[in-house]
Amino acid sequence: MTRPITLFTGQWADLPFEEVCRLASGWGYDGLEIACWGDHFDVRAAVEDDSYVPRKLETLAKHDLKVWTISNHLVGQAVCDDPIDERHQAILPARVWGDGEPEGVRRRAAEEMKATARAAARLGVDTVVGFTGSAIWHLVAMFPPVPAAMVERGYTDFADRWNPILDVFDEVGVRFAHEVHPSEIAYDHWTTVRALEAVGHRPAFGLNWDPSHMMWQDVDPVNFLYDFRDRIYHVDCKDTRLRARDGRRGRLSSHLPWGDLRRSWDFVSTGRGDVPWEDCFRALNAIGYDGPISVEWEDAGMDRLQGAPQALEYVRGLNAITPPEGAFDAAFGGD
Repeated sequence: MTRPITLFTGQWADLPFEEVCRLASGWGYDGLEIACWGDHFDVRAAVEDDSYVPRKLETLAKHDLKVWTISNHLVGQAVCDDPIDERHQAILPARVWGDGEPEGVRRRAAEEMKATARAAARLGVDTVVGFTGSAIWHLVAMFPPVPAAMVERGYTDFADRWNPILDVFDEVGVRFAHEVHPSEIAYDHWTTVRALEAVGHRPAFGLNWDPSHMMWQDVDPVNFLYDFRDRIYHVDCKDTRLRARDGRRGRLSSHLPWGDLRRSWDFVSTGRGDVPWEDCFRALNAIGYDGPISVEWEDAGMDRLQGAPQALEYVRGLNAITPPEGAFDAAFGGD
């Protein structure tokens, strides 16, 4: 199955947008998954300045690139997060951070996500990838013991804050693809089930499938694709290497920085880690996913100018896989 292969610009936002376009085009990418930070895409400018989107499209066309998706992880994180603190100030636009009062930050983040939906529609894309934040992620450690009512309030808070945002997504014909990821309202299989239930399985809310964080949690990324096959709205390719447990490396990685060899896992260039990519792409074919495949670069141990084109070639090979008729249903028992 032929699908466009894009480069997620989030890890390249230190470079001007035009330079990222030049690099991606030179390597042979079909397009970009454009991040809404750096100078790559400003959602407010997109909805307030009629000349902004045409200029972005002109730059893309100049480099023979297309866009199917934009991503606003950083602002989405602040919609539900508790606590809101200096970490958020470091990633949010000044207009969203404001005076830093937590509830004000959450409200402004929600309005920015509504603007993101409108900006996506103006750009001509139908999917926004991002985070949701979570009022209950800080309860994962489970001590002091967490009453079930606190967890329920977290999912209610998520629904109360995100349903009005999703109403705008519906209005403009755009979908939100939540990246299942630690620190979010949905970070593994069962929390994804609960998040979908919390918003009534409304079509505006789907998933961005990125297997990298599933691996170290022992969540099978292939089964995840099959179980949530009607909600896979976007795909990010990021690989993870799991290091052998030696009695020192803990699963949660001990607050050690990316690339530190004392960690139990790290991101690596696609195809160089432990994600079962061939099985994953066979599953993507079987569920009929025909959207973009986006390479997300976060390997702290490899130069990105070398790794990004290598990852592209690896994903191209995976994209050519065609499984035998009925093979996936035979393995999983069908419906």
